[in-house]
Amino acid sequence: MSNKILIIDAMNTFIRNYVIDPSIASDGFPIGGCRGFLKTLQKLMREINPSNVYVVWDGGGGSTKRRALLKQYKEGRKPIKLNRAYEGLTPLEESQNKYDQIKKTIDYLNQTPVMQFMVEDVEADDVIAFICGLPSFSEKIKVIVSADKDFIQLCDKTTVLYRPTQKEVLNESRVVEQYKIHPTNFALARAIDGDKSDNIEGVRGIGLKTIVKSFPELEKDETLTLDKLFKLCEKRIEESKAYQLILADKKKVELNYNLMQLYSPNLSYSSSQMVRESVKNSKPLFNYTEFIKMLTRDGLTDYDWENMFQKFRLIVNKY
Repeated sequence: MSNKILIIDAMNTFIRNYVIDPSIASDGFPIGGCRGFLKTLQKLMREINPSNVYVVWDGGGGSTKRRALLKQYKEGRKPIKLNRAYEGLTPLEESQNKYDQIKKTIDYLNQTPVMQFMVEDVEADDVIAFICGLPSFSEKIKVIVSADKDFIQLCDKTTVLYRPTQKEVLNESRVVEQYKIHPTNFALARAIDGDKSDNIEGVRGIGLKTIVKSFPELEKDETLTLDKLFKLCEKRIEESKAYQLILADKKKVELNYNLMQLYSPNLSYSSSQMVRESVKNSKPLFNYTEFIKMLTRDGLTDYDWENMFQKFRLIVNKY
């Protein structure tokens, strides 16, 4: 096995497949999200050949801590629209089917050596960030799979972000080359820019291009703190209106940074201990017979899953 671990942002991966895969199960209901997730998992395991796989779901209720900081956090998101319509399915039935597919995906993975996490009131981002920071993984290559830009801030010498939707692989050097911002300063830059997808408003009139131009320090492999940022603004206040706008919105930038940073994951002590102990004491198993039964029941035996099965056995045999 390789020296890589695979960490999948579960909901991000599920939704991407749910939207594009039109597959129908043997019971006549859509199953594209589940089927597509398993196909994606097989492809990733074949290409990356990881020694371990971690699938992380958003906990029920999302991020309680972030909503306590910003009431409208992630509010007003548009409902997910499929790229096709299913005859006879009401909006309520479609919503229930999506929930059922998520549960089914979790049930499938429970039969495999893949380790799943779902921490109540905690977003997957924080759990993924915590896993990446575990000392036991310091020498391993961590491959995060998600289209979410938030994970760019975690890229370092041993952490890589694969963004399937954008078809790009980002490591530390590529982030600096592409954005002119070092990953260690990425959350700070985005705190100024904001994030419309999460309903986080940035400093009005300032985008990433202006931020990069105004703060060349962001490109360096040295953490630029909020305090240092504001002092630079005070020092250069006569040079550009951008510095004035940032200083006028200091509280917003500070709030945004606390919402967006993953360097110190929003996990309680008990939750972090649970994740740490689960990783440490895991004993992967693969229930091949039950997995096949589930595939047969759902009408998914028309696809060749053998490559994934081989990878599962390798992980189990490692222990």
